[in-house]
Amino acid sequence: MAYQAPLAKVRGLGSAKSGTAHWWMQRVTAFALVPLTFWLLSFLTMGLNAPYQETLVWLAEPVHTVAIVAWLLLACYHGALGLQVVIEDYAGENIKIIAVWAVNLSFLLLALAAVIAVLRIVLAG
Repeated sequence: MAYQAPLAKVRGLGSAKSGTAHWWMQRVTAFALVPLTFWLLSFLTMGLNAPYQETLVWLAEPVHTVAIVAWLLLACYHGALGLQVVIEDYAGENIKIIAVWAVNLSFLLLALAAVIAVLRIVLAG
């Protein structure tokens, strides 16, 4: 029994069969961000309260650098996934593809700039 309108069948519209993977990736990134947020909070607390050199020494440790970079990448990916859902649910048909591409490109550039900034701080320290 078909539940699609005849026009939707002709256009090939319907389930993209990728919603479950998208939903799971949102949950996985959210779950992974929870412990990594403790590293971020430690870094922010240290940046506000500790001397600059002490913060650099803390960030230069490989475990801390990897955790902060992982948080940055996962947060950007999680944000892009979430905004994609919002766009798909509420944006008009004409602008959906462009808006999703713009959001993905923006988050990619943001993640790239943030990772480069962390690496410059670590390598210059």
